[in-house]
Amino acid sequence: MRIGVGITLVTAGAIIAFAVRDTSGPINFTVVGVIIMLAGLAGMWLSYRVANRNHPEHDDAAIIKPRVEEQYRTDPHAYPLEHEIDVTPSEYKERPTEHR
Repeated sequence: MRIGVGITLVTAGAIIAFAVRDTSGPINFTVVGVIIMLAGLAGMWLSYRVANRNHPEHDDAAIIKPRVEEQYRTDPHAYPLEHEIDVTPSEYKERPTEHR
């Protein structure tokens, strides 16, 4: 059931429950309308759940597994560089002179 069908059921159920005032027969149209509205709401909820089943619901579902996190963990003190890194922009560096 798609969301449009669910909205249609809720609308039809509301019309039956609140607009129809026939009390002569054995059918209680208010109860029938409420049941149809609940069926429409359940259909919309199920449609939403099926459409979004691949999305994590909780933040803890998006946590990286510890074994995978260990692969990408870097500790700058564990592997010290043997030389300093020069972060001076190239336009401010002195150009080397060519020896001929």
